[in-house]
Amino acid sequence: MERTIDAQLEDLKNLTVEMGGQVEKALQTTVLGISRRDPQQFSNVHKIEELVNDLQIKIDNACLEVLAKQGPVAKDLRLILSIIKINTDLERMGDQCVNIAHIGREVLERTNNISFQDIEQMATTVKKMVKAALDSFVKMNVTMAREVLLMDDEVDSLRNKIFSESTARMKIEPAQIENLLDLILIARNLERLGDHSTNIAEDVIFALTGKDIRHQGAGA
Repeated sequence: MERTIDAQLEDLKNLTVEMGGQVEKALQTTVLGISRRDPQQFSNVHKIEELVNDLQIKIDNACLEVLAKQGPVAKDLRLILSIIKINTDLERMGDQCVNIAHIGREVLERTNNISFQDIEQMATTVKKMVKAALDSFVKMNVTMAREVLLMDDEVDSLRNKIFSESTARMKIEPAQIENLLDLILIARNLERLGDHSTNIAEDVIFALTGKDIRHQGAGA
């Protein structure tokens, strides 16, 4: 016999998946703006982020209603708490996409000669990480979630490469300092997107196993 809370939890999961899809769309649109050097794409990111914000409020309210009215047992409670945390991470990921769009627009207004090659490579890896984290939530799969944690090192390595190469170029190309600083800022926001993906994967593991593996890594 299906419990009332089961249907409500399924609704919560569906809303979270919908929000995650909007975040993926925002990231894809941001990357298109960079790769195609198309400022119009950056304007679209702001519109998507408004939808993300609306969903955040909707999910928060729905979670509170379930907590107040259903008295969830331990496993259900873990899932609800995880969704609340994932909801926060997804909202912040939307903010990061807006940050990148804002910086990207400023760079393109300043110059069209800067290379985004390393940024695009990093963005490709981050997109895979975001998708994998959301897939682990959709399928409620611990193995997939742990694979996300392993991907974080690659993102950090690409960030370090952009940081070090941009810093070195500043010394020999002072006229490019502003543009190079913006590349560093874009890389930093991409790194944060990866960090939030890691958080989502950790929350999936917590929801399914009850284990809090924050600060412990994929092998915990």
